[in-house]
Amino acid sequence: MTPRVPRLSSLWAIMKKPRAAVGSRHRKKASSQEGRENHNLSNNQAKPSAPGGTIPEFPEAPAGLSRRQKEAVLQVPVSSYHLFRDAAEVTVFRESLLSWYDREKRDLPWRRLAEGEGDLDRRAYAVWVSEVMLQQTQVATVINYYTRWMQKWPTLQSLASASLEEVNQLWAGLGYYSRGRRLQEGARKVVEELEGHVPRTAETLQRLLPGVGRYTAGAIASIAFGQATGVVDGNVVRVLCRVRAIGADPSSTLVSQQLWSLAQQLVDPVRPGDFNQAAMELGATVCTPQRPLCSQCPVQSLCRAHQRVEWEQLQASQSLPGSPDVEECVSNNGQCQLCAPPTEPWDQTLGVANFPRKASRRAPRAECSAICVLEQPRALGGAQILLVQRPNSGLLAGLWEFPSVTVEPSGQHQHKALLQELQSWAGPLPATRLQHLGQVVHTFSHIKMTYHVYGLALGGETPVTITPPGARWLTREEFRTAAISTAMKKVFRVYEDQQPGTCKSSKKSRVSTLSSQKKLSQGQQVLDSFFQPQIPTDTPRFDGAAQ
Repeated sequence: MTPRVPRLSSLWAIMKKPRAAVGSRHRKKASSQEGRENHNLSNNQAKPSAPGGTIPEFPEAPAGLSRRQKEAVLQVPVSSYHLFRDAAEVTVFRESLLSWYDREKRDLPWRRLAEGEGDLDRRAYAVWVSEVMLQQTQVATVINYYTRWMQKWPTLQSLASASLEEVNQLWAGLGYYSRGRRLQEGARKVVEELEGHVPRTAETLQRLLPGVGRYTAGAIASIAFGQATGVVDGNVVRVLCRVRAIGADPSSTLVSQQLWSLAQQLVDPVRPGDFNQAAMELGATVCTPQRPLCSQCPVQSLCRAHQRVEWEQLQASQSLPGSPDVEECVSNNGQCQLCAPPTEPWDQTLGVANFPRKASRRAPRAECSAICVLEQPRALGGAQILLVQRPNSGLLAGLWEFPSVTVEPSGQHQHKALLQELQSWAGPLPATRLQHLGQVVHTFSHIKMTYHVYGLALGGETPVTITPPGARWLTREEFRTAAISTAMKKVFRVYEDQQPGTCKSSKKSRVSTLSSQKKLSQGQQVLDSFFQPQIPTDTPRFDGAAQ
């Protein structure tokens, strides 16, 4: 049971008014408002079941579930404390959020494309690309990738005709590379099997298109086609958990489905796409994970987390005489399934950031790989680097990388294993030149990979001109634009740091070297220069661990 929370006058004054009075107060256009309320009642999304206007403790199970999942959700009692009580409260939430969004929404390229595109399929494609790119990726990072993508492939047809190599090349650095591959697979299916028309509903989008899950389908359907379907992403989870004081683990099946049910109940039937974007915008810019801007929140008066903060502050100041008039969570079976567990006490320093509860995450599994930058400094046309292509499935599918082998964390026998791998691609190689340069640690979504970085430069040997399928030699300029992952760029930086004349040692080392040079007399500098050994410029320098 959660601590008792005071009823803020602004919220309860609204809730105690007759529904007609509340509706007339917030009605901007009578016909529009009536359409929204009729939609709500016809779909049982905000229909009161008792004279007091409370939602029953067994809410309607959200769409998109199996029969067994629906039965499980319906059998779990949920306190109305965590729900929206009636249509009036839902109306206040919708209108407040949309009004804020109209004033404060960010100017983003995918929004401009969707709003200005009259062709429904091209509009859906513009939304689809943005939603896929924005998964697990910040808006600031996506903007440039999105702009370049839409310039290169402005239609589904142009994307469908592209090669996977081209897709991976443009996607390189954005992470989660399977997203780009699945996006192209979906485009090809629309063009080849669906006559170029994107499915019009969330249900058919999710069923027919590869890589389109429940969230992406809802986003496309609501923003591009105007379907009144709710969406739940990380931002929406945070907003809903705070507004309704949901402290249980949001990744659990029960809480996840309740959040989807709330999202469906709240989505505006007249402006579903704008509403969903507004909810996500609120979570991204105001209701942030840390240091949320509660004073700028358009739905603060409806936020139970904010009410809890105010109550805790009043309790701390002992300014509440007697027992205050409060709202509390009442569960008929003891511990509420949506409240925080007793093991998660309230943290006064976090405020509303006590919600949502942080989901327990598995630590990424540790893996090790020995990897080598094999270069031909004297190749025709300039120095060339060997890259091999990864399989078309699995981690980093289809991307290019330096030759590598999986090794044990102990590092035993990795030199021999790596040399054999290199020779399978490039033929006989001088074993003595394969030198260890350092390590790179890169974390993927579920793997913490440690790369043991090696370098091998072919000096006077005859340049390798024939390579087996799945391998190719690239110049450094070609390498920088190839479809390679961020991890490979890190590996290459370690190799470059060992090259003569790169001056990429640590800042501290450079500063100390310069300082020592300044202290030497002119005659001493001349002597040091005379006795300093000369290093050939055509052979890479491997002189210790990488920075």
